[in-house]
Amino acid sequence: MCGINGILHLQSQKKVDERILTKMRDALEHRGPDDKGLFIENNIGLGHRRLSILDVSAAGHQPFLSDDGRYVLVYNGEIYNFKDFYPELRSHGFDIKTSSDTEVLLKLFQLYGLKMLSRLNGMFAFAIWDKTERKLIAVRDRMGVKPLYYSFYNETFYFASEQKALFTAGVSLKMAQDGMEEYIFNRFVAGENTLYENVKKILPGHILTIHESGKITNEKWWDLKTEIQNQPKIKNPVEWFRETFDDSVRLRMVSDVPVGVLLSGGLDSSSILASLNQQNFNHIQTFNIGFKEKEHNESHLAQRMSEKFGYTFHTMQLENKDLFEKLVSATYFQDEPIMHLSEPHILALAQLAKPSVKVLLSGEGADELMGGYVRYKALKYPSLLKIIATVGHMDYFTTKPRFEKLARYSQIKEKDDLILYNGSNIYPKDIASTFGITNQPKNEYRNQILEDAKSLYPNNSRRQALYFDQHTYLCSLLDRNDRCTMGASIECREPFLDQRLIAGLGSLEDHWLFTGKKWKYILKEAMKSRLPHEILHFKKVGLSVPWGDYLLKSPGFIDELESFSKSDLFKMSYFENIDSQKLVSNLRKGDTKMIPFIMPMFMMHIWLKNYPTQF
Repeated sequence: MCGINGILHLQSQKKVDERILTKMRDALEHRGPDDKGLFIENNIGLGHRRLSILDVSAAGHQPFLSDDGRYVLVYNGEIYNFKDFYPELRSHGFDIKTSSDTEVLLKLFQLYGLKMLSRLNGMFAFAIWDKTERKLIAVRDRMGVKPLYYSFYNETFYFASEQKALFTAGVSLKMAQDGMEEYIFNRFVAGENTLYENVKKILPGHILTIHESGKITNEKWWDLKTEIQNQPKIKNPVEWFRETFDDSVRLRMVSDVPVGVLLSGGLDSSSILASLNQQNFNHIQTFNIGFKEKEHNESHLAQRMSEKFGYTFHTMQLENKDLFEKLVSATYFQDEPIMHLSEPHILALAQLAKPSVKVLLSGEGADELMGGYVRYKALKYPSLLKIIATVGHMDYFTTKPRFEKLARYSQIKEKDDLILYNGSNIYPKDIASTFGITNQPKNEYRNQILEDAKSLYPNNSRRQALYFDQHTYLCSLLDRNDRCTMGASIECREPFLDQRLIAGLGSLEDHWLFTGKKWKYILKEAMKSRLPHEILHFKKVGLSVPWGDYLLKSPGFIDELESFSKSDLFKMSYFENIDSQKLVSNLRKGDTKMIPFIMPMFMMHIWLKNYPTQF
C-alpha cells in the first residue's frame, strides 16, 4: 500500500522540477512511511511513498523499472493472486527476482499489456510510463478501492493518490459550484468530478492514457452490468457464497506483516472473523470502537466474538477534546468535508491498531451488495410512501427520527428521485424550505448509472438502488476507509468486494437478498452454522454517532457550534440565504430534527476553517 504521484509536462522541452515532484510525494508520507523514490526524465516525473506489506526488503522499491528499461511503474495496492502467475511468467523467460506483487504486475504488463487486468484479483491504482511510445497509462481497480486523482493545469498533467498532493504542486484549490450542489443534495460528489474545479478522479474500472503529444483516451476495462449479464447461473447459491467468500478472505490474508480486523460486532465484520477462524488463521487481533450510549454500542458483541475464537480484542471510545481533534485531522486526510460522520472514529481506530498490525480487514460492501440498509425498504412499497406523504405530519412521524426522515422522504414525487436521493439525509423539498436552495445538481453521472440499473433490473427499484449505490455511495465509503486507515499508515482490505462475489450476487434472484426481517438473507444462511443467534439477528447499529449530543455537550464542539453560526461559509453566494443562527438556535432548544440539516454545513465549516490554510 502506497502513495503515488506524477507530473507530465505536455510541452516536451519543459523539464520536471524535482523540488515540486518531491513536495507532492512527501505530502503523501502517511501513505508510505517505509520508503520513498523518484524517477525523473526530462518532462516526466514519478514519485512513490511505500508502505511495505509484501516483500518488505529494498527489492520492492519504487518507481519500479522493467528489465529492458522501457517501462517505469508506480503502484498503490495489492494483487492478492500474484503468486499464481509465477509459473506462467517463468515459462515465458521472465526471471522473478523479488517476492513483491509489483514485479509481477509489471512483467504481466510487458507480456500481455492491459489485457492482463481482467486476471488480477486485487485493489490497485497504478501509472506506467512507456519511454518508447512516450505515453502515461493510469489505471484504477474495478470498484475504486484505491484512489487516483488528476488535474490538467497549465499544460501539465498531474496525478496523485490524494488531492492534497495536487494542491501542493500548485493546482488551484477552488471549490466547484456543481460540487457544492451535489455535496448538499447528495452528501458527496459521485463519478469523475470532485468538490474542486480542475480536479477529477479516474473512475473505477477505467484506464486513462495521456500521450506526450496531448492526445488523451479514457476507456473502461471492467463493467459491472456486463459481468452480471455474463455470469453463469449459480446452482447452489449458499454453498457458492460461502466457498467464494472464504476464498476471498484467504486471499486477503496474503501479507508479510500482521493483519487485523475492524470488528464492529455486526454481521458483516463478524462473518469475516468467523471465516478466519474456520480456515484456522491464528493470532488475529480485532479492533473496535465503543460508545457509552447503549443504543450506539456493539462492543459487547465484538468482544464476545473475539473471545469465542481466541483472538485478541482491543476497544476504545472517542469523546470530547479527542473527538474534536480527530475530526480536524480526518478532514485533512479526507481532503474534503467529511460526510459519513464516522471518519474521526475510524482514524482513531486505525491509530490504535497501528502498533500491532499493518493491514486491517473491513466488512465494507456487504450492505450495498445484499440490501443491508433500512432505507432500501422504503422502495419495496411505493404506494405506501404515497400514504405516508399525506399523514406524515402526525405525531407518530414527527417524534421519532427514523419515521420523521421517512415522512420527508415520502414527499419525493418522481420514481427516479426516490433512488437518486435514497442515500441522502435531507431531500430537495427540505433543502428548498430550510436553505432556500432550489437548483438541484445536474447529476449526469448518477443519472447514467441509474439508467444502467433500470436496464439491468427493469421495474425493480430495490435492485436498481443496490446497483446505483455500488457505483456511488459505496465509492464514498471506500474512499473514507482508505483515507482514514492510510492516515494512520495502515492498509484496509474488503473481502466482500471480490469481483466474483460482486458479479455473482448481482445475478441472483431477489429472494436471496430480500428474504427475512433484515434482509442479507444469503449471508445469514451461509453463516448460520458459524455465528450465534445474537449476531445473526441483532438490531443493525453500524457506526452511528450521536452528533447532536456532541454539538451541544462536548468541550470544543460547544465553542465551534457558536463559531459555526457566524461562519464565513454563509458569506459564500451559494449559502447566503441560509439562516445559520436560526438553525443553531433551534438545535439548542431541543429540535433534534435540525441535526441532518446542520451536520453537512458544520463539516464544511470545519473544512473551510482548517484545510485550505495548509497549502
